[in-house]
Amino acid sequence: MKYGLDNMNHKMKAKRPYNRIFHIPYFMFHRSQGQAIILAAILFMVISLTIGLGVTSPVINQVESIRSIERGAQSLYAAEGVSQDVVYRVMKGISVDAVENLAVGTAVGTATTTTVLGGMEVISAGVSDRYTRKSKAKIATGVGATFNYGMQSGEGGVILENSSSVSGNVYSNGSVDGAGSNLIKGSIVSAGPTGLIDGIHATSSAFAHTIQNSIVDGDAYYVSKVDTTVSGTLHPGSADQATSSLPIADSLISDWESDASAGGTISTPCPYVIDDDVTIGPKKINCDLEISGSPTVTLTGALWVSGNITVKNTPTIKVSSSLGASSVPIIADKTSDQTTSSKIMLENSATFDGSGSAGSYVLMISQNKSAETGGTEKAINARNSVTGKLLVYAGHGEILLENSIQVKEVTAWRIRLQNSAEVIYETGLANLLFTSGPAGGYTLNGWREVE
Repeated sequence: MKYGLDNMNHKMKAKRPYNRIFHIPYFMFHRSQGQAIILAAILFMVISLTIGLGVTSPVINQVESIRSIERGAQSLYAAEGVSQDVVYRVMKGISVDAVENLAVGTAVGTATTTTVLGGMEVISAGVSDRYTRKSKAKIATGVGATFNYGMQSGEGGVILENSSSVSGNVYSNGSVDGAGSNLIKGSIVSAGPTGLIDGIHATSSAFAHTIQNSIVDGDAYYVSKVDTTVSGTLHPGSADQATSSLPIADSLISDWESDASAGGTISTPCPYVIDDDVTIGPKKINCDLEISGSPTVTLTGALWVSGNITVKNTPTIKVSSSLGASSVPIIADKTSDQTTSSKIMLENSATFDGSGSAGSYVLMISQNKSAETGGTEKAINARNSVTGKLLVYAGHGEILLENSIQVKEVTAWRIRLQNSAEVIYETGLANLLFTSGPAGGYTLNGWREVE
């Protein structure tokens, strides 16, 4: 039996399998198969993840790209929206702050407006999340009325009396007559075949068909010269100078009146009295206007007064700083009565100021036609110590300046200066910009996207 049991055990041992190649027992080989299955599962998971990421990553990128486009578009719309709003308001003469903001969705647009040579520049930026778009717009100033001379008159001519003076050139379609110690610090022209310079002292050249009883420090161009001292060169037999139209047409004044009316009409009380600080314009005042006392009147647009205008005592009339280099007209024009009404009286110590920018003035316009039709009414009478950034214009009437008044330019059918009245021309008047009208305002001169 022992042999039998031993023999049986020997047989059983003989039947236990071996890995014939590596001599690994069976139970160890079985454990290796389990590890292989785990490794295969891990490998399958890695492959699956790789395939999954390969499929989903483009989708995620596409979604992110769409979001980027959306944010970028919002940024661009915000930048363009605030830029267009500012440009529109500037071109329409509406006040605008130096920095303006506008929200579009989640984006915020900011426009910064600065005054540059020849106009204004609007730089806008739209920001949404981390996306930013920027643009730049250039607004060019238009060319308004052009005043090339310190004084310019129609056929009614120019009369200088006492110690009145002009610092600038004088151009007249009529005669230029003087008395006393008058002085023109510049050249003088009396145009046409009847052109006459009589009793004038000019520091530069003189041009007229006839020059008499005068002192000319420069050259003289004439057909006839009588009792005149000329320091420069004589040019006898010179051609007569051509007459010239006045710089502001009635059609432009009508456009300014329309712009003023668009801002609304004041009909009561009449007369309309301003004696406290006020900001006004564009506006039509449908009766006489009186500005008296010591108020500060800030102009934000044209004023059309259907009646007379009286400015007295010590008021200050100025152009709003929001208008930049623009000037503002104040017009006296009662269309139903341009002979005894539509007149302007400026007296005492009234002061006129621009906006603070170069080239900004207050222009007083009278449409009174008495002088042109043979009457004696004065379209504009400015006297005493009126001073400042003031231009006066009466294309069909007479302007009388007297006492110690100082203005920057005078144009009228007839001009008369008395006592120590003085006109001091400023070169910036050669291209004067107004807040409105076909010859004024701003034009969009360029746009581009910037980094």
